[in-house]
Amino acid sequence: MSPVPPTVALFAKYPRAGEAKTRLIPALGTEGAAMLHRRLVKRTLATVRASGLAVTVWTTGAPHADFREWLGEDVPLAAQGEGDLGARLARVPAPGILLGADIPDLRPHHLTAAAAALTEVPVVVGPAEDGGYYLLGFRQPMPELFADMPWGTDRVLAETVARLRGSGTAYRLLETLADCDRPEDLTRWPDLTR
Repeated sequence: MSPVPPTVALFAKYPRAGEAKTRLIPALGTEGAAMLHRRLVKRTLATVRASGLAVTVWTTGAPHADFREWLGEDVPLAAQGEGDLGARLARVPAPGILLGADIPDLRPHHLTAAAAALTEVPVVVGPAEDGGYYLLGFRQPMPELFADMPWGTDRVLAETVARLRGSGTAYRLLETLADCDRPEDLTRWPDLTR
């Protein structure tokens, strides 16, 4: 019996001015940062759809009606719920691929590679240049990868790999990609702010 394909869980905050991509506000202003976030989420959603994988957008910051108006009626939605990032990520059912919307270089082949890896190993990780990860795929629930994690630091990837090794869980690393989080990141993708 072939394994059930993973569903991509795209985590997205509603693009309200002053509440989205706040680290980019010094460079873009509140409206500009929100517009960039809006553009990145739609771009990432299109990338996931092009991969052929199922997707659910995990929402925060607004009612689902607002997300439907923004993203369309055909996009499956789930609420992130309360708690820190780890608690919210841990709610995604297996098999799943966790994904953020701030990776401008993400392409469909990154997602299909992650899904293919999950047919061979229980966990796949897409490392981010900043020491975190942009993607984490899993075949079964892995709550130990989300509790007490130093979120928002350059230690997230190293800690995740250490936990996987410590538990003897096989994993595969994908290509390293950069995320767009800080004002200095914008020079890398000038088309994003046009």
